[in-house]
Amino acid sequence: MKSPLSLVLAAALTLPVAAFAANPAGHDHGNAAPQKIQLNAGKKWHIDAPLRQGMSAMQVAVNGTLPLAHAGKAQAADYDAFGAEISKQVAYIVENCKLEPQADAQLHIVIGEILQGVDAAQGKEGDKARASGVVKVAKALNAYGAHFDHAGWKPVQLPH
Repeated sequence: MKSPLSLVLAAALTLPVAAFAANPAGHDHGNAAPQKIQLNAGKKWHIDAPLRQGMSAMQVAVNGTLPLAHAGKAQAADYDAFGAEISKQVAYIVENCKLEPQADAQLHIVIGEILQGVDAAQGKEGDKARASGVVKVAKALNAYGAHFDHAGWKPVQLPH
């Protein structure tokens, strides 16, 4: 049986990203405000090995693309490859990650932000938004690192 994260994220991969990011839990009780990630009673959420692997691979992709994007040297192919790699890792997490429901719900928020960044990086919001898409993914990864217990996680250094 798949976890709730698997089911929601699998559905999210088939829906427009903006809809998922605006409402990552799949329902809205009249509250249009975006959800904000929270700690687990002041502590970071526990993760599993698949989540660790997928997020680590995303961090490598961001650290490889962000300097090119910031310098204005990234080409469309760089952004497309970045988006493909991030999407591949999200799919891996969807298929393999098993978290407790509360941690799962918090991860939905992060994944929604990541997927919005992927759309921008792949040019779905126009070519000028590609670099900001990489930054959006980087910020989502930093939020992940601040809220999930990923041993050895180092925040992505964002351009000033």
